[in-house]
Amino acid sequence: MNLAGVGRCPEALPILKKSAARIADKDLKKRAALAGVRCALALNQQGAAGDFLSLLSREFPGDPEVLYVTVHAYSDLSERAALQLARTAPSSIPAIELDAESLEVQGRWDEATEKYRKILQQNPGMIGMHYRIGRALLSKTSSDPVVSEEARKEFEQELQLDPNNPGAEYVLAGLARRDAHLEEAIQHYSRASQLDPTLGDAFLGLGAALVDARRFAEAVPQLERAVKLEPQNPTAHFQLATAYSRSGRKDDADREFAVHRDLAEKARAAGGTPPDAAPPDRPQ
Repeated sequence: MNLAGVGRCPEALPILKKSAARIADKDLKKRAALAGVRCALALNQQGAAGDFLSLLSREFPGDPEVLYVTVHAYSDLSERAALQLARTAPSSIPAIELDAESLEVQGRWDEATEKYRKILQQNPGMIGMHYRIGRALLSKTSSDPVVSEEARKEFEQELQLDPNNPGAEYVLAGLARRDAHLEEAIQHYSRASQLDPTLGDAFLGLGAALVDARRFAEAVPQLERAVKLEPQNPTAHFQLATAYSRSGRKDDADREFAVHRDLAEKARAAGGTPPDAAPPDRPQ
């Protein structure tokens, strides 16, 4: 550790690799592992850095200093891997995909779409690309009917390649519900909820679409599932309250409306925007 402290990492790192995991004293073990991370990164030994980070996360979960170093270390490792990919295989599909993801993060939707289409030119059957193109199109604008139709076709093509994509089903459901095509929306939401039983928004969308279609009794179990999966989602409670009310279950409806009001008040107190009654399933 003294060697690491004065920058003599080539000498320090082999010793830290051998001894850090065997140190009994917790504070000393943490300091040794942290020194190991710094030296491993300085010497570009990514595997060793990963080993030290695994030791730290296992032995010191929740430690603020460890978490701080972990954030920066993984960020550094990610940047190095990206640079290596760009340098060694700039025209490969993974490199192009990484560029496209970076463009999406920056909100440069047209450029990201162009990159994804380039990938499809190389590999027309690559799963996930049509979904990402559709997502980028809707992120750019979801109000233009021409763009929405183009995005819808992308999601449909994705399902042709990957029929088990719950995300594509979910977004198609949102588009259909927005256009008041309720039966189509119900079918897509049903499929999304079957493909991913943990996707609370799919159950919420399904229940809300059933409410829109005045099929209240059918909506109740779907919305109960949504509330179970997302208990802090005020819209889920509002929709469930509405379904209860329209099904003649006044006491249950009053309870859920009260939960909705309580969550809305908490949002206001926290300085957030109070949630409205519209289900959050419309593509953004």
